[in-house]
Amino acid sequence: MSSIRPRELDERLDSAAGGEPFLLDIRPEPAFESGAIDGSHNVPVYDELRQGDASALRERLDDVPADRDVVVVCKMGVVARQATGVLDDEGYDAATLLGGMSGWRGYQNGSLGYRLRSLLWRFR
Repeated sequence: MSSIRPRELDERLDSAAGGEPFLLDIRPEPAFESGAIDGSHNVPVYDELRQGDASALRERLDDVPADRDVVVVCKMGVVARQATGVLDDEGYDAATLLGGMSGWRGYQNGSLGYRLRSLLWRFR
């Protein structure tokens, strides 16, 4: 299963080469509305996936383009891994945003927590 670091995602979003990935934010709608990565698309299936039910995501696959790379975003990146697995099973080229929105915000703010996590990710 593939993953992408916040810095790598930011570079891909800034680059015209290769096309922008489709940002699939699976968090509940209120969380999405309180802050999301620019250009993200909300398919709020977080709660169902967290409970082990992938059917809600499978029912919403028409909302996810099959001809683009997909980056899945949740709160911390854990539930997004489940969604990435479902998308992989369905033939999508999908990756999980490491650290989720927490990681993205930490990257944007240059927080110490993000820098420490980033060091750990290098050893994966």
